[in-house]
Amino acid sequence: MGVRVERGVAPRTPLSRERVLRAAVSVADAGGIESLTMRRLADEVGAEAMSLYYHVANKEDILDGIVDVIAAEINEAAERVRRPAKGNRWKNAARARILAAREVLLLHPWAPAVFESRTAISPAVLRYYDGLMGLMREGGFSYDVIHHALHALGSRALGFTQELFTPAGGGGGPAAEMPAEMAEALPNLVGMMSEIAHDDPDSTLGWCDDQAEFEFGLDLLLDGLERMRRQA
Repeated sequence: MGVRVERGVAPRTPLSRERVLRAAVSVADAGGIESLTMRRLADEVGAEAMSLYYHVANKEDILDGIVDVIAAEINEAAERVRRPAKGNRWKNAARARILAAREVLLLHPWAPAVFESRTAISPAVLRYYDGLMGLMREGGFSYDVIHHALHALGSRALGFTQELFTPAGGGGGPAAEMPAEMAEALPNLVGMMSEIAHDDPDSTLGWCDDQAEFEFGLDLLLDGLERMRRQA
């Protein structure tokens, strides 16, 4: 005997871990990761908060899970830009892969902080790095050089950079907050901070991490690695 469904009433989608985690991503996208609470998440899926615990153990489990969700999106994006990587073509292939990852993170600007906060590495993140290593192997790099390259790239390999300065209020950055006497003692730092401008908040994953700065650093590293490859 089938389940009776009233006319005009859409059947409720049953809860699952995947549905809960994707709802958590939607909540964070709308209000930032600090807005993600069990109550808010329950409202998002139209269920009681206690019912969530059948699918996620706690808030930390949710954070681990949404890293898996975002990393899966990154892997899908990376596969769409897959390019030949033999010889010197590895650099363009790696660059495209990293910028594809960044495009995903730009859709979820809260995600880098969550990635950095996890103590366990997501299998989906490991899959991403394995693919990047595969491009470098195809280009002719040894595992030893790849190991050094991953250390040099750091989080940039995944599409974001860690900040040198992280002003709490956003504002004008360190130069704006610096006392006059300290500014006199640090003329070069203040001169730089007074001259540069970061006025495109829609393209950033941090105070100083705009697209141009990200690509500048990425290209320096990839160009250096290509010189090593040619000299090997």
